[in-house]
Amino acid sequence: MIEFFVIILGLVIGSFLNAVIYRLHVGVSFMKGHSYCPFCKHNLDFRDLFPVFSFIFLKGKCRYCRKKISWQYPLVELATAMAFLLLYFKFGLSATFAVYLIYTVFLIIIFVFDWRYYLVLDKVSIPAVVIAFLLSFFVLKISLLSLLLGLLIGGGFFLLQYLVSRGKWIGGGDIRLGLMMGAMLGYQALLVALFIAYFTGSLGGLGLIFSGRKKWKSQVPFGTFLSLATFAAFLIGSAVILFYKNLLIL
Repeated sequence: MIEFFVIILGLVIGSFLNAVIYRLHVGVSFMKGHSYCPFCKHNLDFRDLFPVFSFIFLKGKCRYCRKKISWQYPLVELATAMAFLLLYFKFGLSATFAVYLIYTVFLIIIFVFDWRYYLVLDKVSIPAVVIAFLLSFFVLKISLLSLLLGLLIGGGFFLLQYLVSRGKWIGGGDIRLGLMMGAMLGYQALLVALFIAYFTGSLGGLGLIFSGRKKWKSQVPFGTFLSLATFAAFLIGSAVILFYKNLLIL
């Protein structure tokens, strides 16, 4: 029964995140105003706002102007629900679960925004660094040393790449994203996330190239892979760290 409510919560939050992503893109505050169609600007009725189901019922088109609704909307709603459910299975109803829900909200915004617009917004990542540092220290009980090392490694790793490449390899937003990852994970789980990100990023980049969607010199939205890897570290980071510690003992 609890799983059902977690899924509903994920769908609702996912619907809200779609509105946040759109309004961040067009520079409109998401704190006020009604939801509206991005094409005809018609205010949406409550019937238009049921996550996933409205998309299906309306056959992927606006009720008022009949323009096609982006598949981003149901996919983000479903992905948010799935992410929340995975976190619930891992941590149960706990303070840790609540904190990772908050972190996941930031990660989904960054994932989608970077995938679509090739940009990691400071107005998302910088507040996330501050919030994550406080929650990780006071709620998750990650040590201050681990968090500071996480900030140093996460930010420094991408800052070094930025300086060496003169901004050709990565953008400045990735530096702030590295800081955010360090604040969310601490340095040990951060290392796990970086490994996952570069492994999946390499596979994803090659897949895009061989499918013809990208060329060798094309820009790849690496923030999407970093976001996904950070979420993966929430779920398996501690197990991977324990595995390597046992290897060192043996």
